[in-house]
Amino acid sequence: MKKILFTLSLFLASNILSAQSVYPGQHGTKISKEIKGEIKAYSFDMQDVKLLDSRFKENMERESKWILSLGVDRLLHSFRNTSGTYAGREGGYMTVKKLGGWESLDCELRGHTTGHIMSGLAYLYATTGDDVYKVKADSLVQGLADVQNTLMQMGQKGYISAYSENLINRNIEGKSVWAPWYTLHKIYAGLIDQYLYCNNQQALDIVSKAASWAYQKLSPLTEEQRTLMLRNEFGGVNEAFYNLYAITGNEEHKFLAEYFYHAAVIDALAQKKDEFYFKHANTFIPKVIGEARNYELNNSERSKDIAHYFWNTVVDHQSYCTGGNSHKEKFIQSDSISKNLTGYTQETCNTNNMLKLTRHLFCWDANPKYADYYERALYNHILGQQDPQSGMVAYFLPMLPGAHKVYSTPENSFWCCVGTGFENHAKYGEAIYYNDGKGVYVNLFIPSELTWKERGISIKQETQFPNDENVLFTISTDKTTRMPIYLRYPYWASKVEVKVNGKKVNIKQTPSSYITLDRTWKNGDKIEVRYPMNLHIAETNDNPDMAAIMYGPLVLAGMMGTDGMKSPAPFSDPTLYNDYYTYDYHVPANMQTSLQVDRDNLSKSIVKVDGNKLVFKSVKDNISLEPIHNVHHQRYVVYWNIK
Repeated sequence: MKKILFTLSLFLASNILSAQSVYPGQHGTKISKEIKGEIKAYSFDMQDVKLLDSRFKENMERESKWILSLGVDRLLHSFRNTSGTYAGREGGYMTVKKLGGWESLDCELRGHTTGHIMSGLAYLYATTGDDVYKVKADSLVQGLADVQNTLMQMGQKGYISAYSENLINRNIEGKSVWAPWYTLHKIYAGLIDQYLYCNNQQALDIVSKAASWAYQKLSPLTEEQRTLMLRNEFGGVNEAFYNLYAITGNEEHKFLAEYFYHAAVIDALAQKKDEFYFKHANTFIPKVIGEARNYELNNSERSKDIAHYFWNTVVDHQSYCTGGNSHKEKFIQSDSISKNLTGYTQETCNTNNMLKLTRHLFCWDANPKYADYYERALYNHILGQQDPQSGMVAYFLPMLPGAHKVYSTPENSFWCCVGTGFENHAKYGEAIYYNDGKGVYVNLFIPSELTWKERGISIKQETQFPNDENVLFTISTDKTTRMPIYLRYPYWASKVEVKVNGKKVNIKQTPSSYITLDRTWKNGDKIEVRYPMNLHIAETNDNPDMAAIMYGPLVLAGMMGTDGMKSPAPFSDPTLYNDYYTYDYHVPANMQTSLQVDRDNLSKSIVKVDGNKLVFKSVKDNISLEPIHNVHHQRYVVYWNIK
């Protein structure tokens, strides 16, 4: 795959961001529209970055096994059922074991998982080069083409979905319906990713026909009908149409992207009004990602300002120490973290989309604050979303003291966060490295190997981070190459040490910046970096006495045992009944929620139990603390009453 002068600076995950093709600098031969907004850093194509052994690669492998375990016929069943497409085998009838949860035939979001899985398979193929992912993806795309052709014979002009078009009609009429455009967004995004990462022209043909249907469907509507329709959640369908426009240059696709401009939400952001409270967070974030694409493709300064204001407000006033946001999927009152430590905080989809937006913003100005946030949310939320034992994923990251993570099931959940999970754990390589055309930004410390074909150079990163503070980079090149390498100096580090070929480098930079190594590199050159990690406190933004303990970028959680974790009431189990908001964590009444520490000398109050492991203990309270991403099947406390 080649590069793309275009503009998705972040991560095309659920659509084009997670496929990276939409970040500035990728899939050039596949893009019609050039980037017009100012870009300072470009993403590398996913196939240019290979993960080496680490927790990240392990998560990816568990995710891939889950994706591969879900049969193509099962993922296509609801599409075929809706269209009347034959789903049998020659010479006999085939019974398909139906999927449950949000993919059941009576759920109005059915089909969204197939879209996410097409994106996940695209990322896995790009990252690993393993044909098993492309073969499965090709089968899904062919099946969707058959469904679309059947529907076209019925006069539906390119419509493709697992549910009847009447759900779209109900949405247009302002009648009760879940979120039909949200689901279409996932399908469109998955098809675009298939085109960009798997070179599947058929996928582009399907989504182009779907866009033609959408244009014919929407362009005749009145403004009143449009306003009614946009009240309902529509995911990032605006972003998907912008990405399609970037590929095709078709003005109808640009019209569709702009059609989903939601004035009731975006206008307030343009005026820098904080009207976030009680708004559905994951309905908002994709709309802003669409604005980011509008800036990149059309140089809209207004859209750029909207994206900046939104990101700063969410990160500074709405986010927990882990980088996540929301309570029961809604934004809270700004600066009220301590009042919202519940069992339903931090929907994982929100963090997924905030990371997408963050990648865009980083590409615009290469500000290290975006990389700092990305690292925090990646390690503390996304990495720990997946249960290492089962490979299942959590909908929420609860901050209720004494709560625990609740995981999905292999075949009977398929929540939105399961869908984004199929993408999250397949694309860890997307934000480790960037380039400015001259040199390489190293933003994350994840074992990996970057191949920059245009410059004829590879960089191998070896590290046990965060278990170890040391990172080793080895340069491979056929000829000497003059090139800057920008090493991130994280906000949490101090006195970073750098050596090139054993010789110490004088470091003048300060935290939250970049250390520039601009020199002529030869084959075998080595860069050794030490990033000292220290304990520090993350206070809630409304109560300095309510705080979390952090070690470097890692949030430490108090390990509080398993008493009462199995609820006796089956209807409180969200994995069976999709019931998230009434789930009873049965937190023991005597749960300790205070911690005695010396703020001025944390290292005396909290000590490492084992120098080779990230296990700590509070001296006075005798409570074990570990990184939140390592805490599974156990109660925990993140925010403490600090004494």
